[in-house]
Amino acid sequence: MEKLLEMAKKVFDKAEVYSVEYTNNSVAFENAKLHDIDSKFQSGISLRIIKDGKLGFAYTRNLINREELVQNALDSLKGGVEANYDFPLTKELPQLDKYDSSLEALSSKEMVEECARVCDYLKSKTDGEIEMTSLTSIDQIRIINSEGTDVSSKGTIYSGFGGVMYPGSSTGIWRVFRSKKFEKISDDVVKEMIDLYRLSSKVVEPKGGKMKVMFMPNSMITLNWRVFSGTSSKSIYEKTSPIADKLEEKIFDKKITIYDDPLKDKYPGARAFDDEGVACKPLTLVENGVLKNFYYDLNYANKLNAKTTGHGYRTTQWGGDPITLKPVPALTHMSIKSGNKSFSEMIKSIGRGIILEGTLGAHSGNIPNGDYSVGVSPGLYVENGEIIGRVKDAMVAGNIYETLKHTVDVSDTLYPCFGGWMPAILFDDVSVATKK
Repeated sequence: MEKLLEMAKKVFDKAEVYSVEYTNNSVAFENAKLHDIDSKFQSGISLRIIKDGKLGFAYTRNLINREELVQNALDSLKGGVEANYDFPLTKELPQLDKYDSSLEALSSKEMVEECARVCDYLKSKTDGEIEMTSLTSIDQIRIINSEGTDVSSKGTIYSGFGGVMYPGSSTGIWRVFRSKKFEKISDDVVKEMIDLYRLSSKVVEPKGGKMKVMFMPNSMITLNWRVFSGTSSKSIYEKTSPIADKLEEKIFDKKITIYDDPLKDKYPGARAFDDEGVACKPLTLVENGVLKNFYYDLNYANKLNAKTTGHGYRTTQWGGDPITLKPVPALTHMSIKSGNKSFSEMIKSIGRGIILEGTLGAHSGNIPNGDYSVGVSPGLYVENGEIIGRVKDAMVAGNIYETLKHTVDVSDTLYPCFGGWMPAILFDDVSVATKK
């Protein structure tokens, strides 16, 4: 990497070398039977350069020919992409507890045994089809640049998801788990899956209309994507955010506080620096319903005459391979502050409504504007504080800038989900369309 950087510095005004290695192991069960065992190792290096105010980029899976990589970056300058920012000089970073060596020693056999244990128990208590996937990830990242930055990190993640599918259906009750080391799925999580599955086995056909809807962590991606978009510096620059001029104004209910904290190493995947080598720090986006901040990478901070918040990541809305991507503004450790009501207490407060366990089409609707229209997958129907069955062929629709103003309660527990850790949130006056 050092030799590549020295070569690039002789040709370009500014240069950055990004290196990543991933080791991933996975075990998958279908219908409570072992379906697949997989192991992957991926690595690569990308070169991002700036010359005469223009951006160049190239990457390789195997750094055999440095001259060719430099030439490819030089050729990419013909695209004429503007880059009037500097790469950062990052020296001091917090030390995070994000690596557990025991995960490197974890065998596929142990992963299979844990999945089989959960599958067997779920199968003995339900009549549904059982699916379970377990994964380990060990990643190493290093970034060096022409300003003198040299930062690196190594982390481990043990994660997985499992569910009980309703007979003849493609949906069911799912739960996600995530840790820095191997941990057995707790009995409480498994019991909750069984209880909810049993309570929702009967199909009901309620009337639609405005009612209470509880978004569970598995369905929070519907709201999260719209928060990501509305508070992004890219959206501010492109004038697509409906809240661009609402800093210090109340946009949600006072029960809603949204923050991004990459340094919180209680959870796996913590980061001391982003994919541009900028030091990470906690950022509050919405506090007690009031909009406090937007988030920036180097590029859009420069365009908007602001400072980067350390949110430049090599990702897309659908994930992607970081080696092949240039950094963009992204929230990767977002949470909504927990409340003081338990899940069961929140259910008891519902006179009539739906528990949105999962969604179909979370990407549907006008995301920049905050609109959503999703299928329930599944939706658990509640009357007089009790789950009486599940709804099929129903839709939930609205706009997050209205929905989050009608927050009834926020649960007291955070759960892992796409993009961060989320509580369950109960909203009122949400539009639900059913067969009736």
